[in-house]
Amino acid sequence: MLAQAAASISVPLLFLVGIVAGVVATLAMDRVMDRVDEGWTPPHVASGVLTDTHPDQSPERLASVVHYVAGTLSGALFVWLLLAAGSVVGPGALAAVLAGVVMYPLMIGFFALVVLPRSTGLPRQRLGRIRRAWAIEAAVYLLVLVPLVGIAAVVL
Repeated sequence: MLAQAAASISVPLLFLVGIVAGVVATLAMDRVMDRVDEGWTPPHVASGVLTDTHPDQSPERLASVVHYVAGTLSGALFVWLLLAAGSVVGPGALAAVLAGVVMYPLMIGFFALVVLPRSTGLPRQRLGRIRRAWAIEAAVYLLVLVPLVGIAAVVL
């Protein structure tokens, strides 16, 4: 009975860790966004899609909100992927790496295939730079998120 109670508490705690780690990873991503050409464009693209405006004129506050909400919720999504991977390969580092390997193309694909094509007014020559910036930023996000959540999963 005690083992079952511990297991039932550890999953919600892991989701909480995932959410907090998502915020931390998003803050790490911010550092990279400052240094990468078109680094802050992806949140502005999302903001522009939501408001039907050009990314360069999209609401700054909405871009920031979208960026941090997506980063936070992506932490929870990663926990779900980690638990799914753990059910296939067992808990541990392999499950965390597998979840990260699955999460990366999901992050890139969602932005590049769903969000970016809905953006209006971007010249074609910028699209490659925006995709590259997002690929770098997503990799940094996962380089921070995966170990934080992976270690917490082992401890919890």
